[in-house]
Amino acid sequence: MINHFCKTPLWEASRTLAAVAGGRQPAETVITGAQLVNVCTSEILPDTGVAISCGRIALVGDVTRCIGPETTVIDAEGQYIAPGFLDGHIHVESSMLTVGQYARAVIPHGTVGIYMDPHEIANVLGLEGVACMAEEAKGTPLKTMITTPSCVPAVPGFEDTGSFIGTEDVAAAMEWDSVVGLGEMMNFPGILSGDGHAHGIVGETLKAGKIPTGHYSLPETEAGLNAYAAAGLRCCHESTRAEDALAKMRLGMYAQLREGSAWHDLHEVAKAITEHRVDTRFACLISDDTHPHTLVEQGHLDHILRRALEEGIDPVTAIQMVTINTAQCFQMDHELGSIAPGKCADIVFLKDLAGMQVTRVLIDGEAVAENGRMTAEIPAYPYPDWARDTMHVGGAVTAETFAVSSQGRERAEVRVIEVIPARVGSYERRAVLEARDGRLSADTGRDILKAAVLERHRKTGTVGRGFVKGFGIRSGAMASTVAHDAHNLLVVGADDGDMALAANTLIGCGGGMTVVRGGRVLGVVPLPVAGLMNADKTAEEMSAAVAALEKAWEEIGCEMVSPFMTMALLSLACLPELRLTNRGLVDCRTFSFVPLLCEPQ
Repeated sequence: MINHFCKTPLWEASRTLAAVAGGRQPAETVITGAQLVNVCTSEILPDTGVAISCGRIALVGDVTRCIGPETTVIDAEGQYIAPGFLDGHIHVESSMLTVGQYARAVIPHGTVGIYMDPHEIANVLGLEGVACMAEEAKGTPLKTMITTPSCVPAVPGFEDTGSFIGTEDVAAAMEWDSVVGLGEMMNFPGILSGDGHAHGIVGETLKAGKIPTGHYSLPETEAGLNAYAAAGLRCCHESTRAEDALAKMRLGMYAQLREGSAWHDLHEVAKAITEHRVDTRFACLISDDTHPHTLVEQGHLDHILRRALEEGIDPVTAIQMVTINTAQCFQMDHELGSIAPGKCADIVFLKDLAGMQVTRVLIDGEAVAENGRMTAEIPAYPYPDWARDTMHVGGAVTAETFAVSSQGRERAEVRVIEVIPARVGSYERRAVLEARDGRLSADTGRDILKAAVLERHRKTGTVGRGFVKGFGIRSGAMASTVAHDAHNLLVVGADDGDMALAANTLIGCGGGMTVVRGGRVLGVVPLPVAGLMNADKTAEEMSAAVAALEKAWEEIGCEMVSPFMTMALLSLACLPELRLTNRGLVDCRTFSFVPLLCEPQ
């Protein structure tokens, strides 16, 4: 695969690199006195130097002959150096930051490249929205490799999105220089059943010689997983049990072990490595979704590396899982993921391996961050007006919008979605609710809230209604346009009037997240770019804004970690067991609509 992510192609740099390595030409930059984390051989080499020219590595070892009068010499002073960290699966939009602000946040933590699946913005604005993010990324040092969104919508027929991506769209996107593969194929039922649309999208990726990435969330590791892998899906980040991750590695799939802000899977899936004597080349560490507070307070891949160490994974092995293993997953290890001659000079300096504290970051041989701060400039990118005008809800939203009929019953048994804190799954529960004036309401005494999803892209006026538990809210309501993956307007609450206020607050500000109670807005975080991101706020500013909003959550009774990220999955109709879209309740085990009210016994 041609690498468009280094400032100089290897075929243009090869003569210079050979001359530098041979001592016939001085290097532009050399590193001396480092302890090299050699991910190629899984060892640490003391007192090692690196010579750099043309943004690439010319020599690893004794750099004395590579130093000239104009050479920049960086004395590592005994610190460790490792390849720059690569996140193999990330949705930038989930940080609520645009690419430029995201780059500012993660590069100082050692992240030099991301494999970005922008299916959030694609569900709202299509490939035109993805192109905006790609254009913004060009102004950053961060190597932003795009995997073209595969499932827009996530599961066809179950929700309404702002766009549609078909086989021809994927084929065209594979020609983009920034595209290296296909985003997570969430429609695993389509792959298993032989659906032409799903296989066509994967097929166009394979024809282009690029990498289809996976999303297999079933706890099944036999025929279904084999079929999925056989169709060409190379990796999967949906393992929540050690046996899931181990089965994928045994089948030659890359098991992407996830530790995001809300999905804390590493404690379980790390056991696939720590409790088994297996080669770890098919294991990667990824974030998937990261909250701005996590980026500011804990970091990015450096934080996940520390978590891996806490779970008993060896430091060098863990570093391999965010460098060479990730590069190999995308067949880019000939350019990225190791400190070796010819490779891109993407290097992180680490004070120690126990704390994974990053002190300096080089990308293409240029120092871009030192001691936790960016040193490279990133220009602002002006998102067009059409990317900021995405709230198109059909009709007025009032308390009546959220009414649920009891269908003439005095009491009715209903299906309830129970969320699981820090997990992506949900449970289907049943509850009997008493009717009042022919309607069913929330029951906060049993932690049962009302939920609704309003289509917000094409003014269809469709609304899906349901009930949810697990948030612990005693009053008020909250709403969000970050509602995977269609990103319609999602509202959860104890009172229909507050639910209407929450919805209208977001309609008025162009999208975002809000909490209300008693007819008063307690907090709001505007996300005007596609209703998903804020281009004008830094990670620190967004973290502060979201922290204030989480205090509002606490004020209405919720004690959950990253509650909006858990809430955002209520509408994702490809995760078991029960979900709610603008079209209604979806049983994600049988992939069929089910009624909210159960049949009377």
